[in-house]
Amino acid sequence: MAVYTEVSDAELEAFLAEYDIGEPDSFKGVAEGVENSNYFLTTTKGQFFLTLYEKRVDPKDLPFFLGLMDHLAARDISCPRPIHGRDGQALRSLAGKPAAITTFLHGLWPRRVLARHCGPVGEALAALHLAGRDFKMNRSNALSVRGWRPLLDASGRHLDPPLREELQAELETLEKSWPADLPVGVIHADLFNDNVLFLNEKLSGLIDFYFACNDAFAYDVAICLNAWCFEPDSSFNATKARALLQAYEKVRPLQPTERAVLPLLARGAAFRFLLTRLYDWVHTPSGALVKRKDPQEYLAKLRFHRGIASMADYGL
Repeated sequence: MAVYTEVSDAELEAFLAEYDIGEPDSFKGVAEGVENSNYFLTTTKGQFFLTLYEKRVDPKDLPFFLGLMDHLAARDISCPRPIHGRDGQALRSLAGKPAAITTFLHGLWPRRVLARHCGPVGEALAALHLAGRDFKMNRSNALSVRGWRPLLDASGRHLDPPLREELQAELETLEKSWPADLPVGVIHADLFNDNVLFLNEKLSGLIDFYFACNDAFAYDVAICLNAWCFEPDSSFNATKARALLQAYEKVRPLQPTERAVLPLLARGAAFRFLLTRLYDWVHTPSGALVKRKDPQEYLAKLRFHRGIASMADYGL
C-alpha cells in the first residue's frame, strides 16, 4: 500500500459515478507498502478501499487478482471483495491507471507479532489453499526462482563485493536445488503481518492479493515462517513456528515431500524478499509517499535458514 498517483476531486467523482456506492465523503492516501497507490474511501453508503495499479503490476494479471478475491470471498475466506460497477465490471481506469474498489475489512494488523497470532495465520493460510483449488484462472509466480537473477543483476552493483559474491553463490545453489513436483495451487505469496487483520483478538481478514499466483503450497508456508516467526533481533522463535505449522496441518496436512524441502523453501523465500527489498531500496523514486523496507532483515534470515537441517528445527 502506498501513494504514487494523486487523484483529483473531479477524477474521483467521475469514477464513482460508475458505481452505486454513494457520494464521496472522505478520501485519504495510505502510505504503507511499496506496490500500488491506495486510498481509504468513505462514501455516503460505507467504507471502501480504492487501488490504482502501478508499474510493477502487469495489467493483464488484474483479472486474476480480482477474480481470485471474488472466488475466495464466495467460499467464506475473509478477504476484500471487488466492487462491481453498474456495468458489471470491477476493473476500470482512474488518473490514467487501472483501478478498482474493494470492500473495507475492519481490524488492525499486529505491529508486534505474538505466538497467539501465528496459529490463526497458519489455519487461514491452509483454508485459503483449499478454497482456491477450484479457481479456474492461473498465474505463474514471476517472483519465484526463475525471476531472482534479473533482480540481483539490477541491484547487485550497489552492494559491497563480498556480499555480492555471497548472494551470487546463494542464487546458484537455489537454482540448482529448487524442488519440483510439489503440491501446487493458488498461494497468497505475501502473507506478512501487515496483510493480516485482527479484531478482538481474532483474525478478521487477509488482504493484499497482488502477488497471488500458482505455486507450491509449501512455498507459501515458507514465506509465512519468514514473515511471522522471527523476532526483531532476527532470532528465530520456534514457539511461533510450531503454532503456525501445527494450525496449518490441522486444516491441510503437509505431505512428506513438502516437509523434507521446507528448509530449502524457507531459504529461497528469504532470498526472494531480500532481493525485492533491495531492488525497492535502490529504485523507489525519492518523492514517492512510501515506506521502504530494510533488506538487511532478510539477509539475516537467509543466513539462519542455511543452518537448518530438517523441519524439526522449525519446532516440529
